[in-house]
Amino acid sequence: MSRMAIEERVRRYMLKVEGVFRSLKISGEFVVKENFVKEVVDEAKRYFEDAKYYLERKEYEVSLASIAYCEGLLDALRILRIAEFEW
Repeated sequence: MSRMAIEERVRRYMLKVEGVFRSLKISGEFVVKENFVKEVVDEAKRYFEDAKYYLERKEYEVSLASIAYCEGLLDALRILRIAEFEW
């Protein structure tokens, strides 16, 4: 995959994730303590910020890995029905 293709993929992922963070709703019904859920969301946000940081520095592979980790954390919350959002 070319660097330009990786950059484009990162940009698309970042747009999707920004939308998720804007619309993310945490369910009130879960067994996990709320502070643990917030910790996972905060970690996802840090990965998102890392993705932006590395994208600006043209380190596209690192940026792609960061945004992929971010999406994985968000997906885990959605799969567990702790958070509601749509990609």
